[in-house]
Amino acid sequence: MSWGIAIRLVALVVLVVFLVQPELFAGVFGALTQNGQPSIYNQGSLLDITLSHLGIVAVATLAATLVAVALAIIVTRPFGAEFLPLSRSLANIGQTFPPVAVLALAVPLLGFGTAPTLVALFLYGLLPIFENTLTGLTSTPPAVVEAARGMGMTGWQRLVRVELPIALPVILGGIRLSVVISLATATIGSTVAARTLGEVIIAGLQSNNTAFVLQGGLIVGVLAVLIYDGLSALERLLLARSGQASRANA
Repeated sequence: MSWGIAIRLVALVVLVVFLVQPELFAGVFGALTQNGQPSIYNQGSLLDITLSHLGIVAVATLAATLVAVALAIIVTRPFGAEFLPLSRSLANIGQTFPPVAVLALAVPLLGFGTAPTLVALFLYGLLPIFENTLTGLTSTPPAVVEAARGMGMTGWQRLVRVELPIALPVILGGIRLSVVISLATATIGSTVAARTLGEVIIAGLQSNNTAFVLQGGLIVGVLAVLIYDGLSALERLLLARSGQASRANA
């Protein structure tokens, strides 16, 4: 086992222990408090808040993936090529408007809570998934597509059996970027009453408790690194399998 993997496993174990039994780390964060402030966040369960944060990110990323991949598929077909500029503009909306502005616009329509945060994360996550899917689908070797056509495959069969499997590692790269962006961005959802790790950070800022701020930031940061590395490993695995398949068919 490499040192990199060992360090990540240790980080995962420490994170899980901290979320389940945060009081064990009171001494670590105690030096960051003053005037008798609590050293561990005590306004809710860190485990529940973290799971809620991850759930919001997962739902938003899933929705963004479905829409972005569908748009990329449409604009790479002959009948949908003319919609590429429009699709690109739609995917860019989330990057054009800051998430805070999206929240401000969504709250009057959807009210406070999780819904505005989901909208902001969904819009913010579209672009990397759309662009990567577009790149993956347009980079499929023409010879492979022609071979599939020569075997009598329909357009749908070529898409499902040939183009998407080849493009999958690139698509996963876009999803990886979207997830990491959403993990950090979701913290602002607490400003509109969504249950995210942002509430830990905000509580620390309001009470001038550095320990709370650090706890919220560290959880988000460690989660982002572990998820990023996990998806990167899966991406490399898919690339390796694709290469082995290519050599086997050669």
